[in-house]
Amino acid sequence: MPNPIARRRRPAHLLPTTVWLPDPDEPNAAPVPSAVLPAWALDTIRTDFVGRPADRPAPLLKIAIRDTAAGMDTRIPTTPFTNPGDDEDGDRKASLLLAELHPDTLPAHTNDLPSDQSGIPGALEDGWPGFFHRAHRLLPDYGLLLLATRQSRKAGHLTDPLGTLIASARTAGFHYLQHIVVAYAHPVGDHLEPVLPADISRGIAHCDLIALSAIRHV
Repeated sequence: MPNPIARRRRPAHLLPTTVWLPDPDEPNAAPVPSAVLPAWALDTIRTDFVGRPADRPAPLLKIAIRDTAAGMDTRIPTTPFTNPGDDEDGDRKASLLLAELHPDTLPAHTNDLPSDQSGIPGALEDGWPGFFHRAHRLLPDYGLLLLATRQSRKAGHLTDPLGTLIASARTAGFHYLQHIVVAYAHPVGDHLEPVLPADISRGIAHCDLIALSAIRHV
């Protein structure tokens, strides 16, 4: 896959946080129910983000994580996005992995952090470190893991998982590359008009896309 980031033999410099917007005439600016990333953003990943033409998007494996309990791997639905002829390289490892983390997967807010562990409450303490280590083994050197998630507000508390997820990914051997804000909105003149999914928390109009590179030799 002609990925300029993946070809480098040293970790890439951090890229600036960027905002993605749909085209003004995009009819589906928001994701479908239970999803995090809109379809137009997935298309952008497979083309512009990795430097591929629109008529030959990069192969991508999408997984949707709904829980982090024991045995989570057996319950993760997978959706491959491929092109005719991609099977010719079927023996090669997938180099572009997209993991969608729905907000319902996040642990409930709590002020009681365990003192003898990493300080990560609930499901993230048990499930995410293992997931990132398995994803790191799955990807080739400099393969890309893209993590799509969004904030959640429950009982008046805002849960933002990015710091914890990035820390777990770095521990597993991933190099943080970029934070992309994917807006659930249409550009209209000089402002944005929100187009919100039904299952989103009040006051939130975007999801977060984190780009990570699998590094083994620094």
